Amino acid sequence: MNITLFAIAFLGVFILLNIYISKRFISYLDTKKSTKYYLNLFLIFNFFGIVGYMLGRYYLDVPNWLYFLFSIPIGVLFLLFCTAIIYDISRVLLSHTPMSDARRNFFKKSLDISSFAISITLSARSMYEAKSVQLEKVTIKIKNLKKSYKIVQLSDIHIGGLIDAEFIKHIVKRINVLNPDIVVITGDLVDIEISRASSVLDELKKLKSNYGTYFIVGNHEYFHGIEKIINEVKSLGIRVLENENVYIGEKGVGFNLAGVYDVFGYRVQNHMPDLHRALSNKKPSPTLLLAHQPKFIEEVTEGVDLVLSGHTHGGQLYPFKFLVQLQQPYISGLHQHNEHLQIYVNKGTGFWGPPMRLGANSEITEIIIEPTS
Repeated sequence: MNITLFAIAFLGVFILLNIYISKRFISYLDTKKSTKYYLNLFLIFNFFGIVGYMLGRYYLDVPNWLYFLFSIPIGVLFLLFCTAIIYDISRVLLSHTPMSDARRNFFKKSLDISSFAISITLSARSMYEAKSVQLEKVTIKIKNLKKSYKIVQLSDIHIGGLIDAEFIKHIVKRINVLNPDIVVITGDLVDIEISRASSVLDELKKLKSNYGTYFIVGNHEYFHGIEKIINEVKSLGIRVLENENVYIGEKGVGFNLAGVYDVFGYRVQNHMPDLHRALSNKKPSPTLLLAHQPKFIEEVTEGVDLVLSGHTHGGQLYPFKFLVQLQQPYISGLHQHNEHLQIYVNKGTGFWGPPMRLGANSEITEIIIEPTS
């Protein structure tokens, strides 16, 4: 995908959001014209911060402190937009509710004040939630599995900008303490040109596990030269599963680990997922499948016991979760898809866009797969 076209479309959406906030929120506030002027001016400066974010992420090298400042406006604008929608609906309902003018004016001023208070509070809370990566622990029973294994899953790290070498170094240290049997990375590892990510990726060489680290591509790898990224990851000693499977564990008591390309490959007509190929020649043992987007589970009819996915970020900013649900069957956590198949969706170890999360913490997932009793 052409990054310039993506950036133009991305900025176009935010222009529309700014117009809505200005016309349906700020213009209806019971305040001075000068105050409305400064609020609209804030929207303009905020938008230029978003432009700076796009330039810093994809075109220019900027210091981290400046990139941090550029990244916040995206989340602020989105939360303001959500606040504006709620405000707009509440204002219309209030205007049609029978009551005295004095009472209506009181409720209107309360609505104005509370709307700003909520948007500021949510913005501060979301930045706080994005600061820490939580360890999520889950135990999953797998039919016909002979012994237990510990899997650590990372997903959606999005190396670039604020996700730097220090962030990866900290994650690696936490994983090594867990002493996993394998580490799996379910896509969207790199979100900048590989030449700018190489020094950060080098930190992944320090990952320790009994049977190695395994990686599948996500949709964002397609944006930045998928072949170059795959080759770079392989150079780290990480096994990239490209519509193929490997056997994990001791002979006769292990499991198959399969991985497919992302469904974004269908759109660009290269590196397309092929489940039949990924499962071919696998051992007669339980099978785990790495598939970046949860919706790939719709293509799984048999031969798989557990799918590990990411992509959704758990919604990242809570209101956005409802939009993600329109595209993906599962947003986060463990689900029983049918009688024979389960899926676990990681909420993402990093973040995309603003360093903000609301109701969807970043996670490292410690998964214990064990035999059914």
